Amino acid sequence: MKRLARFSGTTAAVLAASFAFSAEAKVSAEEAAKLGGELTPIGAEKAGNGGAIPAWDGGYHKPEWEEGKRYTNPWPEDKPEFTITKANMAKYADNLTPGQKAMLEKFDTYKIPVYKTRRSAAYPQFIYDATKANATTAELKNDGETLTNAAVGLPFPIPKTGKEIMWNHRVRYRGPSLTRYNVQVAVQTSGAFTPFKLKEDVRFNYTVKGMTPENMNNVILYFAQVIQEPPRQAGQVLLVHETADQVKEPRRAWLYNPGQRRVRRAPNVAYDNPGTGADGLRTNDQLDTFNGATDRYTWKLLGKKEIYVPYNAFELHSDDNEYKDIVQAGHINMDLTRYELHRVWVVDAKVKDGTAHIYDRRTFYVDEDSMGISMVDIYDKRGELWRFQEAHKINFYKYPATAQIAGTVYDLLNNRYLVQEMNNEEPEHTAQEFGESYFTTGNLKKLGR
Repeated sequence: MKRLARFSGTTAAVLAASFAFSAEAKVSAEEAAKLGGELTPIGAEKAGNGGAIPAWDGGYHKPEWEEGKRYTNPWPEDKPEFTITKANMAKYADNLTPGQKAMLEKFDTYKIPVYKTRRSAAYPQFIYDATKANATTAELKNDGETLTNAAVGLPFPIPKTGKEIMWNHRVRYRGPSLTRYNVQVAVQTSGAFTPFKLKEDVRFNYTVKGMTPENMNNVILYFAQVIQEPPRQAGQVLLVHETADQVKEPRRAWLYNPGQRRVRRAPNVAYDNPGTGADGLRTNDQLDTFNGATDRYTWKLLGKKEIYVPYNAFELHSDDNEYKDIVQAGHINMDLTRYELHRVWVVDAKVKDGTAHIYDRRTFYVDEDSMGISMVDIYDKRGELWRFQEAHKINFYKYPATAQIAGTVYDLLNNRYLVQEMNNEEPEHTAQEFGESYFTTGNLKKLGR
């Protein structure tokens, strides 16, 4: 199997451009013409690597799949080709992140089962068409905090900077507007946990078919989160309007407290303030691996690497598993996980002078086929590895769209961890027709009943 020890030579031209941020992010028509040719329609390398990574053949799509039915594994016959453990990790070190190595060193029970690489990620044709159009028009302004001249598709399929990669992640297609159940568990060192259950309604405003930059009203996403359990917090609602121009108008957020029957602004729902129901194990900007403004960090695009990343996690998503089958002391049940060798963009983020965040540095590993973040190495102010975050994802192949079904945040210092976005014992995600009026402050009291 061919392995990459260093950053891919195919991205050498990108590196020189990544050190100086430019508002002129749009690419030429000649570059955009590569999309759907030597590059996939969203800009990944279509070719394989001559080894474990195959050529992209269009991904996996099953439009006749029944809405609301549990997504099951299209490849149930697949078995691990090998398993990485503490004992043999040196053999595979070039394709592991510091976070993965730290987990292997720390827990004898932690392992990485490696399966055949299946480049299943795919998007609908209207996303591909919009992505190609955006490639020659999309720009970042105001030091990268304002996205302009883009809608529906990825804005930067041929990225030149770290911030462009992060914007691709933030506005990537995750299916139609939906209702999902998000179960979080903050796991004690003993493995004990109490589920924290959330119902979340989302309108992915940026990727609505036919959306234009003018009609977006500066909102890329509407999000309403209702606490269902524990009972003492049930009925609390968080409402968020995520903006495309964060300089003109930062994220808008409100909280509804059913005990007080009051709606109030919530400017602290951002950055490194504690995430809902996470017991201090994640920050607000760690939901969906990363969300929100990028202005507290400098972002450097380091190129691509081949890394063993969590992928096609259908077994972990199965409703045959209860939460107690997934959650164990130290880490999740690794027998239920699936890892594959994929090419990822590597983006390194360092806190800017004059700003603050509890995470001094983060290194993001972004799947080239979906533009979603797969893993994050997280460092403290001493430069020591503090936390390690993973996104276990599946292809919701009806649409199709790739999104995570279990996100983990491991705290390497206190031997605790968080699992979020599980729904094994809840209903499957379902598409909804949410209008913008659903996400108004006047609707919060109804949602909290």
